[in-house]
Amino acid sequence: MNAVNIKKHSYEGVALVCPTSIPYQRQSDRQAEWFIGRALAEMLKQAGLNKDEVDGLAIASFTLMPDTAVSLTNYFSMTPRWLETIPLGGAGGIVAMRRAARAIQAGDAEVIACIGADTANKNSFTGLIENFSGFSTNAVHPYGAGGPNTVFAMITRHYMEQFGAVREDFGRLCISQRHNALAASRSLFKRSLNMEDYLNARVIAEPLHLLDCVMPCAGAEGFLVMSVERARALDLPFAGILASEENYNAYPEDDVHYRGGWRLFRDSLYASAGLGPEDIDLLQTYDDYPVIVMMQLEDLGFCRKGEAPQFIREHDLNWDGGGLPHNTCGGQLSAGQAGAAGGFMGLVESIRQLTTRGLKNAVSNARYSLVSGYGMVIYDRCLSSNAAILSRGGHG
Repeated sequence: MNAVNIKKHSYEGVALVCPTSIPYQRQSDRQAEWFIGRALAEMLKQAGLNKDEVDGLAIASFTLMPDTAVSLTNYFSMTPRWLETIPLGGAGGIVAMRRAARAIQAGDAEVIACIGADTANKNSFTGLIENFSGFSTNAVHPYGAGGPNTVFAMITRHYMEQFGAVREDFGRLCISQRHNALAASRSLFKRSLNMEDYLNARVIAEPLHLLDCVMPCAGAEGFLVMSVERARALDLPFAGILASEENYNAYPEDDVHYRGGWRLFRDSLYASAGLGPEDIDLLQTYDDYPVIVMMQLEDLGFCRKGEAPQFIREHDLNWDGGGLPHNTCGGQLSAGQAGAAGGFMGLVESIRQLTTRGLKNAVSNARYSLVSGYGMVIYDRCLSSNAAILSRGGHG
């Protein structure tokens, strides 16, 4: 069924508040539970709430396994009445938001904490790659190294050959995101990036070089979901949800992934929000590799298919450049990828930009933010695509 023809209920009355980021660490001896707990404590502090007032948890984490959200209720001495464990990687933040928003509207919970977090140590990434999916284990490992780099090298090479993109196009994106990350004080890299640095970075899997790949790290991202009435009673600035969509395994007929599910629902997304791409003040895309950002620019309607390289050449994506502010905290390519927290980063940054005063990287007069998610890679593609359009809600 065409998504445009499905009648959807609005997200009216739902507030997103207390955007929280626990500073990223290259490695940590602490477990995922610690990062989740730190995020929860920080959100409660911002909101002026007691732990017992949180009656819902939506959790995304790879390194929390074999535990899930229900285990955290014991670790944290909580008795919530609503739980979700989100196993969708880079799509997890928007999925958590959507599920939590509907629970608030249905009265199944009053305050829901949505958190993505992971730890990182010398064994965590290797273990994750080895056990990421049965498909990868059975179809990829027998032929050599597994992991996302080889998959996205294939996707990147195919995109370059099909649409004429060159490495400098990906470099412009990475340079912009480093600029944004340094302004937001989020970068795990401590100096600016230029094209020479980008082009001369060591090869990982051609055509991918080091700076095309996210750096695994430890950290957490999160936010609270509640009713607008509750946010006003607590005098909390909030963002609202104008529209949101998700789908899975889009275009299974494509031999190599060059488009995602965003194209299937973008008309419905914009129609529900009453906006178009030209109205978006902030764009936060999931950026595990630069080529995926280009796919989102195209499939979300900012340019036609195959035209993202030219779009990036012609548009300033810096937070302060006067063009289209994109991944204003630097995204994962400069801030790092804290596992499942990467699927929350763009959403948390959108809420922060729409609710917080005094940001070092504040985009002037931002009203609307589009954030997109993408996750769960198998042999030649990711299976999850989603997006949301948020609006500045108000204060108190």
